[in-house]
Amino acid sequence: MFKLTPPLGWNTWNTFGEKINEQLILDAADEMVRFGLKDCGYEYIVIDDCWAMKERDENGKLVADPAKFPNGMKALSDAIHAKGLKFGMYSCAGTLTCAGYPASYDYEFIDAATFAEWGVDFLKYDYCFHTPLIKAKYLYRRMGAALANCGREILFSACSWGIDETQKWIKTTGASMWRSTTDIFDSWSFIKKLTAQQKELHPYNGVGCFNDMDMLVVGMGGRGNVGKESGCTFEEYRSHFSIWCMMGSPLMIGCDIRSMNEETGSILMNRDAIAIDQDPSCNQPYRITDCRYPDEDVLIYARLLTNGDYAIGVFNMGDAEHSADFLLDEIGLPISCGKTLLMRDVWSGKEEMPKNNTVSVRVKAHDCRLWRCKVV
Repeated sequence: MFKLTPPLGWNTWNTFGEKINEQLILDAADEMVRFGLKDCGYEYIVIDDCWAMKERDENGKLVADPAKFPNGMKALSDAIHAKGLKFGMYSCAGTLTCAGYPASYDYEFIDAATFAEWGVDFLKYDYCFHTPLIKAKYLYRRMGAALANCGREILFSACSWGIDETQKWIKTTGASMWRSTTDIFDSWSFIKKLTAQQKELHPYNGVGCFNDMDMLVVGMGGRGNVGKESGCTFEEYRSHFSIWCMMGSPLMIGCDIRSMNEETGSILMNRDAIAIDQDPSCNQPYRITDCRYPDEDVLIYARLLTNGDYAIGVFNMGDAEHSADFLLDEIGLPISCGKTLLMRDVWSGKEEMPKNNTVSVRVKAHDCRLWRCKVV
């Protein structure tokens, strides 16, 4: 399935792990609509690992665990579609999934046909228990071919963690998004780690096949399957979301949206930040040099948007407050052009303008500034 902008949705794994069931999925879908997430563009409800029985049936087909999903996956899919949402599921390129359930190695066409029968719209395809005798690109091409021939449009989400230089071959598989990182956990150290992994990967993102920096931990608060001690602060979650939007990553919510508070909603439903993520040009972000006090923990990024605006973000990944200073020359606006920027802060709504073609700000530790800028 060809996508023009990064997919948005919700996935069970970060909070619930194996503790999933039919009612949870239906409740999450209801909350997606009620809270307004659907209106912001979030559309996929994705069941991750641990949904199946431990053995296939006599015909070699995967079977949903009847204790967890008593009405079966087709009925669940129909219910989600009736709410105006799309239905996603999980499998793996190995003999077993990461949690030890049957996976799709050598069953690719059977499983793709089964997912199509169930009305699946999205397949997350992991990389655990894979054979060392076959390279990743061949395993992902197998499932890509199976999905392309299953008779239904199913978005192929390749989750190979960037193994075997995934970025160099992923577009040969038909995947619409590809995981470039190791798994995320609910801590600032992991957000910082995954952000650092993107340094060489910016050219490998774009229309049709999006670089997936992994699911969001915004709002988890240290709870759930990938919870980590106390989780993150509001500012850290805001920076996390801003970075994912700036990089044009798919946005897959991982918190328990049934108990989401307004603070979490204010991040996940910031339409200006989402608009940067969803900008139809999907132009590559690039790093800007700090012209006065450069620091490897202070990241300054810019991205040209479709209507000629710029997205500009300053991200302080370090543990102390820091200044950031950059010139508009680096984004193509030298003093001689007679143009400057009207900069509107995505989070505060405050407008400001550079002085003498220079932007100077101070950013607290683990916090950010994210602007949408108009050339004036």
